[in-house]
Amino acid sequence: MAALRKYWHVLNVGLQNHLTYRFNFLARALFGLLPLMAILSLWRTIYEGKGDEATVATYTLAQMISYYLLVTVVDALTAVNEDDWQIAADIKDGNISQFLLKPVDYLWFRFTLFLSGRLTYLAVACVPITLFILYWRQYFVFPPDWGTFGWFVISLAMTALLQFFLSYMMAMLAFWVLEVSTFIFILYAFEYIASGHLFPLDILPPALEQALYLTPFPYQLYVPVGIYMGKVTGSELVRSLIMQAAWVALAYLLARLAWHRGIKKYSAVGG
Repeated sequence: MAALRKYWHVLNVGLQNHLTYRFNFLARALFGLLPLMAILSLWRTIYEGKGDEATVATYTLAQMISYYLLVTVVDALTAVNEDDWQIAADIKDGNISQFLLKPVDYLWFRFTLFLSGRLTYLAVACVPITLFILYWRQYFVFPPDWGTFGWFVISLAMTALLQFFLSYMMAMLAFWVLEVSTFIFILYAFEYIASGHLFPLDILPPALEQALYLTPFPYQLYVPVGIYMGKVTGSELVRSLIMQAAWVALAYLLARLAWHRGIKKYSAVGG
C-alpha cells in the first residue's frame, strides 16, 4: 500500500505538470488529424466507382477507413511522447542520482509519468478525435462481439507496455553515448513503417508480413487494431497475444539489464 501511495502521488504530480501544457496537447491532436484526413480522402478516391462492396486486399472502404481511425485511437492511448528524451536528459544531467538514494524504482517512476501523460493527452484530445470519428461514422465498423473487444483491450494494454519499455531501453543508451537522438529516430522510422501506421500489414506479400511478425513492431499497433476488426482470430489470435506478451517480457528484461549495466558506468559530480 505504501508503494501504491508513492506512485499514486507521482501520478498526481505528473497530471498537474502535463496539464500545464494542455494547449500543446490540443494543438498536436488537431494538427495530427490533418494528414489523417488526407489519407482517408486518398483511400476514398481509390475506392470511388468500385461499389460499396469493392475490396483492396480484403478491406472494404469502411474497413480501410475504420483501420486508420483505430490507428489514431490506439496511438493516442499508447504512444510515447518525449519520455525517452526526458529519460536521456535525466541521465546526462545527473538527475537520476536522487533515485539511487531514495526507495523509488526509476523505471516505474517513469512509467507512472508516461501514464499521466497519456491520460492528460486523452482528456484533451478526446473531443477533437471523437468529433472526427463521428464525421466518418458511416464508415466506422464495430468489433464482431464483446469477446473480441476484450482481447483488444488486453492487447492494447500490452501495446502500451511494449511502447514504453522499448523507449526506456533506447533512452538507456545515454549511459554510453552523448546523443541518443539518432538511435531514437531510427527506431521511430522502423516503427512507423513496420507497425502498420502507413498501411495495414496484411496487404504486404505474405513472406514479408510473416517476417515482420518476428519483430516487435506489429505488436505496437497492427495487432490490437487487427484484433478489434476481426482480422486476427482463432489460432492466429492466440499466437499473436503470446508473441506480444513475450516481446513485452523481453523488452522489460532488456530495459532492466540496460539500467543495471549503465548505472555501473554512471558518475555524477558537483554540488
